[in-house]
Amino acid sequence: MPFLALLVLLALPEAVPAQGLPAYRPINPVAASRSGLSFEPFRAPRPGRWVAELSLDYASTIEYNEEPQASFLLDSELLRLRAAVSRDLSPAAFVLAEAELLGAYDGIFDGFLEWYHGLLGIPIPERERRPRNSFLYSADLAGRGPVPREPGSLFLGDLRLGLGLRAHAGVQSIVALTLPTTTGPAGYGRGEISASLLNTARFALLPRLVFEGSLSGGYTPSHGPLADSQREVFVAGSSGLRWRFWGRQALYGNLFLHSPYYHDTTLPSLDRRDFSFDFGWILAGMDGRDLRVGMTEDLEPGGPAVDLVLRLGAVF
Repeated sequence: MPFLALLVLLALPEAVPAQGLPAYRPINPVAASRSGLSFEPFRAPRPGRWVAELSLDYASTIEYNEEPQASFLLDSELLRLRAAVSRDLSPAAFVLAEAELLGAYDGIFDGFLEWYHGLLGIPIPERERRPRNSFLYSADLAGRGPVPREPGSLFLGDLRLGLGLRAHAGVQSIVALTLPTTTGPAGYGRGEISASLLNTARFALLPRLVFEGSLSGGYTPSHGPLADSQREVFVAGSSGLRWRFWGRQALYGNLFLHSPYYHDTTLPSLDRRDFSFDFGWILAGMDGRDLRVGMTEDLEPGGPAVDLVLRLGAVF
């Protein structure tokens, strides 16, 4: 009976206003420990009710950069469980809060990922230099000596609070502060209060096709033993589409571009921009609810974007 109910829901015609893309934020600790910028979808007014969102991201990372004067090594699997709530203050304004649980592990999927990239014909030589399913996270910049980071089984990440304003139908801005509440090892949180201005626009290109894009900027003070090489001002942008192809089902794709997190390290995994493609499948419900399954791929190997991210999420 539950399976039959799911089939009926899949086939139902769309009876709700056009919905947008899932939220996206880089999971790589190189990014997460520096910038609070993300893609935040347009939030349609929902007066008198709380809106909750849950998402689970699981990522495999492999960076093996060694230069004469510097090195950066990252071989891990990362978990992020994110919970967010928002509520309208008026038809134009809303507040939001977001918390996350993080984990960094040796991993179990290196063998699968070697098969997956082999199937696609994508060589990943960095994986051949490392033992399978082992953890390493270390930076050595300008000969200062290595700064090793430790794994963590499950710990609290940074807390984000925001105030949003809908300036027009389909256009919103969010002013957000990220608080340094991380309880895990060093290297996974920002360690400072960071500020962001997140701007999003959404409009329908066709009855079944929705565009959503963003342009954002933020500031995070430098922090920790790598402070001399850290950038403090960041910009990010995104451009994506959501196509409803049958009933309440939709496919989505979102290009996300973020400015570099570090400077003058000679290491591409730190000095380059972050360029990722988030894509997947969405089952839409009533009143803005949805379920989604997705993946994120690195579009510029060698940069800070993550090799592969598996994503699950729901909005209530």
